[in-house]
Amino acid sequence: MGHVFQFAERDPAMPADEAKKQIGALRPALLLSQYERLRKAEQTLLIVVAGMDGVGKGSAINTLNTWLDPRHVHSLAFGEPTEEEAMRPAMWRYWNALPAKGQTGLVFGSWYAALMRELARKKPDPEKVDLYTRLINRFEAQLAYQGVQLLKLWFHLSAQAQADRCSALLADPDTAWRVSKADLKVHKKFNRLRKAGLETIGLSHRRHAPWVVIPSADPHLRDVSVAKAVLQAMRQPVLPRQVVEPQPFPVSLRQPCASLLDPPPVQQVQDYESQLLHWQGRLSRAVRGKAFRKRSMALVFEGQDAAGKGGTIRRVTAALDVRNYDIHPISAPNAVEAARPYLWRFWRKLPRRGDIAIFDRSWYGRVLVERVDKLVSLAAWRRAYDEINGFEAQLNANGTLVLKFWLAVSRDEQLKRFQERENSPFKTYKITEDDWRNRGKWNAYRTAAQDMFAHTDTETAPWHIIPSDDKKAARIEVLRIVVQALETLDKTTLDLVEPALKEQASDQV
Repeated sequence: MGHVFQFAERDPAMPADEAKKQIGALRPALLLSQYERLRKAEQTLLIVVAGMDGVGKGSAINTLNTWLDPRHVHSLAFGEPTEEEAMRPAMWRYWNALPAKGQTGLVFGSWYAALMRELARKKPDPEKVDLYTRLINRFEAQLAYQGVQLLKLWFHLSAQAQADRCSALLADPDTAWRVSKADLKVHKKFNRLRKAGLETIGLSHRRHAPWVVIPSADPHLRDVSVAKAVLQAMRQPVLPRQVVEPQPFPVSLRQPCASLLDPPPVQQVQDYESQLLHWQGRLSRAVRGKAFRKRSMALVFEGQDAAGKGGTIRRVTAALDVRNYDIHPISAPNAVEAARPYLWRFWRKLPRRGDIAIFDRSWYGRVLVERVDKLVSLAAWRRAYDEINGFEAQLNANGTLVLKFWLAVSRDEQLKRFQERENSPFKTYKITEDDWRNRGKWNAYRTAAQDMFAHTDTETAPWHIIPSDDKKAARIEVLRIVVQALETLDKTTLDLVEPALKEQASDQV
């Protein structure tokens, strides 16, 4: 592996006149390629900036930014997590910041921070290294699979050149501010940081997410090398999706029931109003309890049209403080959402700790309506099962309780409710042509739902199938499940993945 840095550590240089000549050709080529990517809007380009401190990363990227149209380049700098970021899964802020297809993002302080920090220790923990590596490789494969192109630039030079660069900057009052304490410490730990860099590259270099080493001792050669790497990436054709297929996410599926869509009816509720007040009271206490302050909850409601999702959600929220929950009615993605990976819009809606996100339909639309209506390819909706399981597993690792409800209404009862809606002046708005059209695809939706349960009914994010011909009984059953899940929250320490990934990010290694 040592050969990866050999050329850069020779501190090669390029004459100024030769650099000027090459840059004169590279600048217009970069702009033309950038505009062509904007026109096609097929892929986002993420340029990950990494390397030791004090090697000129910032200067090189600032130069690159002047050669491109800055209106379509987004600087994504990540340091210590903000309060908002710390209250959500570690990858939330990276998903949240993704530019649209055709745009370019410059990433500083990336998802590599935890891995690099661990590898730079005197005695790295092999289990943590393996865990971080798997998370990173899977994350990058997911991005690439969904139309995000990755280029990772590692800026490197010799130990002496790094020290000389810092000394030269310190000697000039106009540039001394650019030298940080971390820059000055690199020389003492150079060999250890070098080893960490080599291991990072070896563990995460992939065809769909390549590392390119940038020799950084000479600013002319450095800037030309960056321009060439970016231009090559911009001109690269879109990779076939099978090239970047991630490995299946390890989840534990529950044993399927004989017929998940035909559960026995819930016993009729005696004294509905009293039961409703009882469970709403317990829910109110549970969400205000100490155990929930460091957790959050995502409630997912799916089911056939007219199954009673809206009415059930209203009975849940009646027990909650309006400041601590959000309801997200999910429909077809808008233009902004369609320009990014499928799960992007759901990552953005995740709750803070102590809060609840309620989804009236959800990320399962890909394997239900989009599958049935053939809005996506066979490969896309089949791939979505694993993407969804990975998404929910990350929520669980962050302490988010994920409860998924399928409200199951019979075909006869659905017809009755449709007819009631058409005849009621207060409910006419609830019935649409799409409802009748979907009813005509009853069996197709039933098959899609059965497959969905078989692939996504996991131990950490289980499905609860609620018969809803009796709306009152269904509401009480949902409240009971939510309350009991909250009252039995595991108060032990959460998965070590999330806290470790949320440590202060750094550009160093």
